Amino acid sequence: MAVQEAAALKEQGNKRFARGDYGGAEGLYSQAIIADPKDPKIYTNRALARIRLQRWEDAILDCQTCLAFSSDNMKAHFLIAQAQIELKYFDDALQNVKRAHELAAKTGDKSLGAITQLVLRCKKERWEDRERRRLRESSALEREVLEMLERERAQAQADCMDESELKDVAADWDAKIADMRRTFQLARGEQGKRREVPDWAVDDITFGILVDPVITKTGKSYERASILEHLKRSKTDPVTREPLDPSDLRPNLDLRDACEDFLENNGWAVDW
Repeated sequence: MAVQEAAALKEQGNKRFARGDYGGAEGLYSQAIIADPKDPKIYTNRALARIRLQRWEDAILDCQTCLAFSSDNMKAHFLIAQAQIELKYFDDALQNVKRAHELAAKTGDKSLGAITQLVLRCKKERWEDRERRRLRESSALEREVLEMLERERAQAQADCMDESELKDVAADWDAKIADMRRTFQLARGEQGKRREVPDWAVDDITFGILVDPVITKTGKSYERASILEHLKRSKTDPVTREPLDPSDLRPNLDLRDACEDFLENNGWAVDW
């Protein structure tokens, strides 16, 4: 009886959700959970409503409860990643959305395209966060080093015995500090450049930088190892879902050269 009541409440919640009444939908899903607290689907339904309401932490809790019942629930991994990225939990979001992508790729789920876009967003925002922290730390290091040199210069000048020695010491330290400032300026010139990985250099299966890309008959390129591993499980293109056989793959030499050139000039990208 409780299961039937929960199903009826969930259906009412779905109707409210379809009308854009996310608060009303959440309330009905909550009633459904009270009636049947062990149905994982109700938790993901409520999580989606809470995401629409921007209640990120509550959505995460619902997804975690669902995953406790069903650890391979693709929808729960996808939804929890959506909430986590909004809270800037970059590593957790990326881990969960990559798991959602893996599960969706196995089944050919219609959400695969949206999941792929979220993977790329998580990687991009995680990298941008790391870049901001790196630049802040670099600026702090510059201040610390220059302040240390100024203290050492003051001490060296205090130890001088006469005006002639003071003049020589001051000139030496002026040159040292000027050299250090130039060194940091040169470093800023390189490090201050915006670091981005272009979409064409990213494999849509592993989301790593392409090293040995191959092209399909539809013109889509993948990393050779990742597409061959995928084709062991399914003889279809992982993005277009069209039939695909290993014999259809050809080396994409132009793309390989472009990726090699990109990595040659952007060594940091190996950590993408």
